[in-house]
Amino acid sequence: MLTVSAVRGAAVLPLILLATTACAQQDDPAGAAAPTYPGDAVVLRIEHTGGFVTPADLATRLPTVTVYGDGRMITQGPVVLRYPGPALPNVQVVTLSADEVGRLVERARAAGVGTAGDLGTPPVTDVPATRFALRGPTGVEETTVEALDVVGPEAGLSAGQRAAREKLRAFAQSLTDAPAAGGGSAEPSQPYQPTAVAAVAQPWVADAEAGRQPEVVWPGPALPGAPLGATTGLSCVTVTGDRVKPLLDAAATANAVTPWVSDGKRWRVTLRPLLPDETDCGSLTATR
Repeated sequence: MLTVSAVRGAAVLPLILLATTACAQQDDPAGAAAPTYPGDAVVLRIEHTGGFVTPADLATRLPTVTVYGDGRMITQGPVVLRYPGPALPNVQVVTLSADEVGRLVERARAAGVGTAGDLGTPPVTDVPATRFALRGPTGVEETTVEALDVVGPEAGLSAGQRAAREKLRAFAQSLTDAPAAGGGSAEPSQPYQPTAVAAVAQPWVADAEAGRQPEVVWPGPALPGAPLGATTGLSCVTVTGDRVKPLLDAAATANAVTPWVSDGKRWRVTLRPLLPDETDCGSLTATR
């Protein structure tokens, strides 16, 4: 299902620049100036929505890529394949030039973000959709593609639908498969240092597969916090200011099923670094 709309805010997905400066000069011989954007505005964002995942995973899922007006491109780094996984996700950031951001926007438009026609719906269930958001001159343009990551079960789709989906799929893959250096940026990516972290809590339950886990004293605001949404069964607190570093230090030696102890009770906590355009726990449910 395709959704194309102008919406408030700047939720946009980051993409990795693959075009070289030489190619850009061939495409734009006049050397037109790159457009400028507010520094904290989301220029491009790609993210998954829905799918068969736990409420905690759904609430804390990070965008695949986010590009900001000041050139920061924030992506998910490689995932450690072990159980239980680390307490913190691997979030990376690299800074692109204004020209590189502008060329990413052009590549997104060429792939059909904001303008693609009927993309069809493959006959599969419980598979996340992929949402592309691009900052345009009149607002944010969105294109949502059902089951874009599923290549095989495309029975019932027309040739035009398959071709349009492939353009968007190739565009997204070119960003997520590109080197960590940002494909055009001279600087290598670095670990993202959040200024705030959302902590999504639920009562801790022993996990036989994970084995015995040592307790860790919770260094943030008292858990569990305020309810996160009306039906999730989860709660959330936002860790800010001088409490962020102690939390990140403690999380570096914890894992996804660590029992965090707050006021004598044990909690399972899913940590979600907040991105520059996010402010608190409410940001996790604002668009999901």
